[in-house]
Amino acid sequence: MRKLEAEDVAVERRKQAVVEQVMVDQLSRAVISDPDQNSAQTELSSPPGIGSAPLRFRKRTLHETKVKTTSTLTENLLSNKLRFDARILSRNGRDASRELIGFFFAYDKTLTVYEYRHFGKNRTNALPFIPKGCYKHERGRRQGAQYSIHDICVGANLSFSTHGQNFPDNMKRRPLLLLRITDVDELVKNMLLTSTGEIRQGLSKEERDDKNIFKAVQGVLRERVKGRGVHTLTGLGKLLRQADVSGDGVLGKKEIRSVLEAFHLTLSDKDFDAVWRILDQHGGGRVDYGEFIRAVIGEMNEFRKSFVRKAFMKLDPNKSGTAPMTDIEKFYCAKGHPKVVSGEALEEELRAGFMESLREGCLHPQEVSYCEFEDYYEGLSIGIVDDQDFANILRNSWGI
Repeated sequence: MRKLEAEDVAVERRKQAVVEQVMVDQLSRAVISDPDQNSAQTELSSPPGIGSAPLRFRKRTLHETKVKTTSTLTENLLSNKLRFDARILSRNGRDASRELIGFFFAYDKTLTVYEYRHFGKNRTNALPFIPKGCYKHERGRRQGAQYSIHDICVGANLSFSTHGQNFPDNMKRRPLLLLRITDVDELVKNMLLTSTGEIRQGLSKEERDDKNIFKAVQGVLRERVKGRGVHTLTGLGKLLRQADVSGDGVLGKKEIRSVLEAFHLTLSDKDFDAVWRILDQHGGGRVDYGEFIRAVIGEMNEFRKSFVRKAFMKLDPNKSGTAPMTDIEKFYCAKGHPKVVSGEALEEELRAGFMESLREGCLHPQEVSYCEFEDYYEGLSIGIVDDQDFANILRNSWGI
């Protein structure tokens, strides 16, 4: 319990550090970016008759300027913000492990996302990941509509165009970046809604219909994979990655359907086409196969997902996206597993079974990628009803 409390305190400190950095960045940028401020500085910097003086002789102190900035941004305005945690929806372990904290500003309906970065053992910093601005839905039923406070809720996805953004090259290979909101300060959200007189908005009819289609298909397929969830999810992931020769994360209808059929997860033409139409609204003929699997089989909730990410980050502290199989075997502990505690199975039997199942789902026998690690626990999650039971398995297995 002391360890968990210490981790919670550390997380809250990180979030507070990001909040302070955002306030400093936005308040300072509001003045420095003022075009009148810049032009006036140029005029004031050179004494009369000297012309273009060297930079070291110029007067560059902002407080001496007589220009009044046109910006009305104040700390009070910036304080009316909603903080949320997010993660990148990616099968790339390096990206999936990024610690993202976002802010939605109620006064102008803009948002920004910061990343909490570790540099070495003792140095940390909060850096802008998505700059502050007005953004809109880039996909889905609300495409083209500007983001509002109603879009900031746990489990919701935020889509951003990668064009013109300062993202890593591997992210720019895809036209869109998807962020999944994992936590929201609900108390602050309610206060902001009350102060603005807004009421909570529900889903549109089209969005409810899409959700019902996914729910119906998931109900059928999840029933079929009960009892063999780990084998099915790890096997599906491996076959899909093998079929993805280009490595861009998308496949065509025929390829995805053949992989599903290999594991006896056949869908009727009606159901398959209904899911495909929702995910391929632009008619490109190819969809993100990870998104397709989540749509037809479902996925564990964000509470469970946080423990999976925490366990993998312990195995991959450098955030390379992969963990050596030797480290997996070294850190995995089955001593606290319910079957071992009850005497139903031996610790070594469970360890051997875990390693065998994990190896079968890996493309490379000497290492485990984040998506392969996640697939294993996605399959395990299907057979566990209670969230705390699932969390305890991760805690006992990896000491988190």
